[in-house]
Amino acid sequence: MKLKALVLLLQLLIAFPVSALAQKKVDVKAGLAPLIPLKDFFRNPTKVAYALSPNGEYLAFMQPWESRLNIFVEKIGTGNAVRVTSAKQRDISGYAWKGNNRIVYIQDTGGDENFRLYAVGIDGSNQKDLTPFEKVRAQIIDRLERNENEILVGLNKRDPRVSDVYRINVNTGEMNMIAENPGNYTGWATDWDGKLRIAVTTDGVNSTLMFRNTEAEKFAPLVTTSFRETIAPLLFTPDNNHLYVASNVGRDKTAVVKYDVENKKEIEKIFEHPEVDVNNLLSSRKRRVITGVSYITDKTRYQFIDKQRADLQKDLEGRLPGYEVRLAGCNLEEDKCLVRTFTDRSLGAYYFYDLKSKDFRKLADVSPWLNEQDLVSMKPIKYQSRDGLTIHGYLTLPKGVPARNLPVVVNPHGGPWYRDQWGFNPEVQFLANRGYAVLQVNFRGSTGYGRKFWEASFKQWGKTMQDDITDGVQWLIKQGIADPKRIGIYGGSYGGYATLAGLVYTPDLYAAGVDYVGVSNLFTFIKAIPPYWKPYLEMLYEMIGHPEKDKDLLTAASPVFHTDKIKVPLLIAQGANDPRVNKAESDQMVEALKKRGIEVPYIVKSNEGHGFANEENRFEFYRAMEEFLGKHLGGRVEKRSESSKN
Repeated sequence: MKLKALVLLLQLLIAFPVSALAQKKVDVKAGLAPLIPLKDFFRNPTKVAYALSPNGEYLAFMQPWESRLNIFVEKIGTGNAVRVTSAKQRDISGYAWKGNNRIVYIQDTGGDENFRLYAVGIDGSNQKDLTPFEKVRAQIIDRLERNENEILVGLNKRDPRVSDVYRINVNTGEMNMIAENPGNYTGWATDWDGKLRIAVTTDGVNSTLMFRNTEAEKFAPLVTTSFRETIAPLLFTPDNNHLYVASNVGRDKTAVVKYDVENKKEIEKIFEHPEVDVNNLLSSRKRRVITGVSYITDKTRYQFIDKQRADLQKDLEGRLPGYEVRLAGCNLEEDKCLVRTFTDRSLGAYYFYDLKSKDFRKLADVSPWLNEQDLVSMKPIKYQSRDGLTIHGYLTLPKGVPARNLPVVVNPHGGPWYRDQWGFNPEVQFLANRGYAVLQVNFRGSTGYGRKFWEASFKQWGKTMQDDITDGVQWLIKQGIADPKRIGIYGGSYGGYATLAGLVYTPDLYAAGVDYVGVSNLFTFIKAIPPYWKPYLEMLYEMIGHPEKDKDLLTAASPVFHTDKIKVPLLIAQGANDPRVNKAESDQMVEALKKRGIEVPYIVKSNEGHGFANEENRFEFYRAMEEFLGKHLGGRVEKRSESSKN
């Protein structure tokens, strides 16, 4: 079974009149592609997240009901789907098959990320709340695919900072703890047979990979590294004796290697790339073999080491030319599969493929209301930062007008230890359709470009990390693509922080900003982290700064203390229940600006967390952003009837 990498990288993610703007505008509106309704970008998909039952006889998928994504089950070939969940307050966050007759799924309350685990029969019967605890976060450790009745789940109900491991019966709800966390274990994983064999500990800055030969033994240290180094378990070898891991020990770029647990050393390099990290290993569960790796350069790339899997990919790409093709799951026998397609201009479709009979059929288009011919390409770009780093990113240009003197929206990603990648992005396509060029920057600290590039971001919030974004904007201006008087910045989470930092530290560069669940005060942000992040606090001090030892640094890097520098309009949006970036982060910013007599449009949703999940809230936010940017940058705004405004 494929194991999850257990080394956590904080991901804050998975967002006024200016009269001079009226001067020297290029009329981009005349030649643009047809205006696509805002709701078509941000409405729930028709059907999504297909999954095959273990025996390959049933399909499950998520589909809107009462404006929320719920789970449906259909016997293949019948065309008759049964809704098995009745979520009305919030989408189902995710689900999985548990045997052939039952499904498990997770859901939080109002975006608080305290996910509960539920189970339900494929006819909607015998629904069970398997983790009926308040302020407790459930995490699936192993679905135990060949055990129809039980599942391994991590719960932080005994200690909110760490998770213990429980074996839960999905039919009765009976629960037994099988591993108690001594207080410093931050991750667990199983072997091919579902035995709990791996744990990861931390002292805040050093991680230790723990290992045991059987569940009857105690965990023993295998290897200790600083958090700057990675030895993340991916899979056991077929005999369950050794490990495949993602490691950057002794190298800058993470590679997939085979690790000898008895002699505690790397014994074989499976795959390494000279430019980017490789940490995703592909495998066949039925055959217990590794089949290849995937990694991201400008796009996702594959290197297959198994002929059967390579032949399947070639077959799929031949059937679906012009699209990126992903294997989206198989039954236990791996003779029936699901296939997902997409491009940068389409959310694509799902297909069912019977490998024996060669029955190949489309199941559903994800967003059939979007015509990819009206959408635009996401182009990989790169440029040099002021201190010589190569910065990669993506540029999306509006359709039907010359790439000259355009209004621009800079869209820094969240994380910040994350990265943008090529593919369909509804925000980007929406902005491009409104006439904006959209710049996405994988600034220093973005993951996937090696250890040195990542470490270059440490204690650089608002400094060189922000410079990389600024340098990208200057590059666009020098190319003649950007109108220097019509550049805006919008981002969520760390991207929201980068928006605030852009307005504070480069106040003459931007004409407007939109901050979506962004950090404004590094002191309060660090103080308010969720309890399950507490084990990583010392790591955060090294990566961001220490509230006492680095007080001057954090003060200088916190936009809330420098609002006197802001010259342009700002829109802020926030979820009231956000556990990652508390509402206080946005409240502080709004209050500081109001003290200066500046009225800041502020959207707060009482039923949301770190980003807006509910469809109607997404519509409201993006409508406000569309009108705000249209007013201050000059892009197109969809006309609404009076009834739609109410």
